[in-house]
Amino acid sequence: MLYLVGTPIGNLEDMTYRAVRVLKEADLIAAEDTRQTRKLLTHFDISGRLVSYHEHNKQASGPELVRLMSEGQTIALVSDAGLPAISDPGHDLVRLAIEAGVTVVPIPGANAALSALIASGLPTDEFTFIGFLPRDKKDQQRELARLAPAQGTLLFYESPHRVVRTLEQMLESWGDREICLARELTKRYEEFGRGRISGALAHLGEHPPQGEYVVLVEGRSAAETAEAEAAWWKELSLEEHAAHYMGQGLSKKEAIKKTASDRGLPKRDVYNELLQN
Repeated sequence: MLYLVGTPIGNLEDMTYRAVRVLKEADLIAAEDTRQTRKLLTHFDISGRLVSYHEHNKQASGPELVRLMSEGQTIALVSDAGLPAISDPGHDLVRLAIEAGVTVVPIPGANAALSALIASGLPTDEFTFIGFLPRDKKDQQRELARLAPAQGTLLFYESPHRVVRTLEQMLESWGDREICLARELTKRYEEFGRGRISGALAHLGEHPPQGEYVVLVEGRSAAETAEAEAAWWKELSLEEHAAHYMGQGLSKKEAIKKTASDRGLPKRDVYNELLQN
């Protein structure tokens, strides 16, 4: 049997009674970072045997853990914080276990994205969890363009040294949408910053980013979606679209900017496309 055990995302009181019991009863505890997990186990007086399972050893460790479970052992999988298999390699172990006929049991616990969402003030009736955006700038721009039409709240994870650059890309790709920045969730200095992307950037300019962030951004409104679907430029090529604005007296740079904005595309993609034609 494979248990997926939720662990604290900041405050040790995030831990559930059931999670503690399962970790005590498991034959093995598979952890992303055994040093981090050992601290948690010591706090709750859990003496289970720890093994390592992470992104860099999953190809070898995963099949071995599945073999042990197929022979009757029970393994509890944990991540450094929150629910395993969310933005970590636990997903691969779950798939291997299912393919091998091993029973997979979730042990609910804290989750940073959903905890931030319910306190953000942004709509909760429809949302999309993205996790971490691609590191490469071009891939990130492409992903933001793909997400531009989404109407529900968008949930991202971001590190302190990348959050400003990510917000700048969002502002360029989507415009000045409503946003919530949540950091240090369930910890002593938990903080929520609500407003617009431009305001968040101004705040971070005065208060350097600290801690891991959940970035929540409003989706495109139904009115904006309807407007985009009925757009006058829908049947035009990018070249024809930009030519329309240049015919109105705009410079090529301004025409590219407006074309990109109309279509929810990065300016660079429009420029590169026109450069090839």
